[in-house]
Amino acid sequence: MPETTNAAFRPIGPAALLSPVPAVLLSCRGEGEDSPANLITIAWAGTVCSEPPMVSVSIRPERYSHALIEKSGCFCLNLVSRKLCRAADFCGVRSGRDVDKFRSLGLHPWTPDGFDAPALEEAPAFLTCRVRRILPLGSHDLFLSEIENVYVKPDLLDEKGALHLERADLVSYAHGRYYGLTREALGFFGYSVARPDVLSRRLAKDGPHKKERRK
Repeated sequence: MPETTNAAFRPIGPAALLSPVPAVLLSCRGEGEDSPANLITIAWAGTVCSEPPMVSVSIRPERYSHALIEKSGCFCLNLVSRKLCRAADFCGVRSGRDVDKFRSLGLHPWTPDGFDAPALEEAPAFLTCRVRRILPLGSHDLFLSEIENVYVKPDLLDEKGALHLERADLVSYAHGRYYGLTREALGFFGYSVARPDVLSRRLAKDGPHKKERRK
């Protein structure tokens, strides 16, 4: 078929341009508690299944953390807040072969009971992940992993135990830059088809944020 053209678009060639993506700090160590803990910034990470809950992370084979995860078979995915943004960048451009990133950044590893990989104590939330398969893809290997548990800071939960991730002040990554997320929600899942009473009730919950913006 002849190639169609549209003056509104210009092709730039194949590229990993899906944006934005979550900026996450992966924490890991090799086999054994005496193995040093390491942090690596991961941009190629995403949810792949809800039952069971699973994620994928893609890492170049030459990265220091690649071998550590191969040996231990597990890792933690730490969500990155605005306060951790500079640390996330540092961990993406420095190798654990050369520097102890936890010590250099004044951060602290913490290992959950019954799990073999450390988490980042300063993170607002983290996921404990167990590797199920490793798929060589090309420049990166994909670690297909099951989420065993999720830990969140208490201040992200309201009095009823509901999770409010907008309080975490999370960071996203798009085409080489980090961006903060606003607390203003543009909608909620299903809002396009919600009944008027449900819509007004849910949107009313944004009242405090609207007041903040008017100040």
